[in-house]
Order: sequence, then C-alpha cells, then structure tokens
Amino acid sequence: MLKRYLRWNRTSYYMMSAFVALLFLIGYIWWPLVVEYLNTFNPEIPIWWQIDWLLLGNFAAMSLLIMANANIKTDLPIVLVGFAGGLVIESWGTQTNLWYYYTFERPPLWIIPAWPIASLSIDRLYRALNHLTRRLPDRLFAVLYWLLFASFYAIMIPFVWVSVDKSLTRMALLLCAFLILTPTDKRAMTLTFIAGAGLGYFLERWGTTRLCWNYYTLQTPPLFAVLAHGMAAVAFWRTVQLYWVFSRRVRRQASPKHQPHPSEPCVDDVLPTL
Repeated sequence: MLKRYLRWNRTSYYMMSAFVALLFLIGYIWWPLVVEYLNTFNPEIPIWWQIDWLLLGNFAAMSLLIMANANIKTDLPIVLVGFAGGLVIESWGTQTNLWYYYTFERPPLWIIPAWPIASLSIDRLYRALNHLTRRLPDRLFAVLYWLLFASFYAIMIPFVWVSVDKSLTRMALLLCAFLILTPTDKRAMTLTFIAGAGLGYFLERWGTTRLCWNYYTLQTPPLFAVLAHGMAAVAFWRTVQLYWVFSRRVRRQASPKHQPHPSEPCVDDVLPTL
C-alpha cells in the first residue's frame, strides 16, 4: 500500500532534526541575509498578508517528504550526491551567467544545502509515483521517456546557446546527451524526471518571483529551469545507482559470502547497460 512509502520511523525524526539544525546553521552563518529579509516586513500591514506562504509550503512539503520512510543507509548516498551535484550545477549556471542570485555570489554557498533536501524529497515522490503506476505497461514509459527527454533537450539547446562558448555549458550538453541516449531504466528515469520537474516548478516559482535568483531571460520561471530539475534528478539517480553497483561488487570481492542488506536497491543490471 502507498502508506508503506510514506510512513515515519525513528530515522525520520533524526532526519528532521538534522534538517532543522542545518537551517539554524545557515541562519547563523549568513545572519545578515536573515536580517535583510526580516527588514522587508512592514508593521503597518497585517502580518498574514506578508507571510511568504509559498516558501512555507515548500518547506512543509519537503520536511514531510524527507521524513517519509527515511533510511540512513539509502539516504546518505542521495544526500552526498545532492551536495556535490548541486555545487556543480550552481557553479555552471552562475559562472556562465545563465542565472544569478541577488547576492551576486557565483555560486552562493547558502543555496547548496537545498539540493540534497530536494533530492531526498524527489526520491520519496518517485517511490510514491512508482507505486501508483506499477500496473502501467513498460512500453508506455518507453514512449514517454523519449517524448519527455527529447523535448527537454530541444528546449535546453536554445536556452543555453548564449553560453555555448563556455566549456561548462558544452560539458553540460554532452552529459545530458549521454544520459538520455543511455537509459538504464526508462520507467524509473521517466518517473524521476516527472518528480523532479514537479517539485522544481514550486521551487523555481518561489525563487524567481521573490527575486532570490533569476535567469537571463527574466522569466518567472523559464520552462527550461523547471525541466532542468527533472534532468538533474535523473543525473543524481544514475550516480546513486552506480554507487550501489560498485559498493556491492567491492564488498562481494572482499567477502564472497556477503549478502546485500534488505534496504539496498537491486541494481546489478545497471552497469552493463551504461
């Protein structure tokens, strides 16, 4: 049943505690930004008119999602990949001026922790979607896969073409083409893309309409930015799958009698198709 994928456990509360601690740490380190935000409140206007409900909604949704069926063993690789991948993506976008933050940092380190939190949230959404669509045939996802990813790449090329002279942009184009042309699991990649783009819309809508960040096109948000969250989620998913493949093979070589932990995904068939 779906509730199996949304249940809380002891690790869920550890996860939430770590999330809250991270928010306090960010607020402490970048306190001037917090003060600057608080100074935007006008005491002459009712407080409920000034509350950023979209921001609160995003935080509430991601807080509940990261607590759903949390597991340190499977979540830690997602968090680490999210940190590293988020740093790479933000560096690419800000260094090539495809997007910029109101602080004009390239990239701002305070935004990087948002990536692993989003990655965990997308993982939970993927699990739920995978359960809800389990009766749909694989051939449907094969069609959806090529429609979605071909459309994304067709949108990506003209959007990033203004910085195609930059090596980071050329690398991004090549990496996306490689990931699209070498699918390992069309159903999983399609659902991950949908989950990432779905969450990405609300994050991008908040960030661009509040002028926390914006794109060179000044759209709030551009379609590419929304879909790029889906593509980033797929790239992170592929990286995590590789981690499980190599970690299990290393442990098997070290201990031939090693049996995989029940929480480990079964991904032995991923490596040969890369």
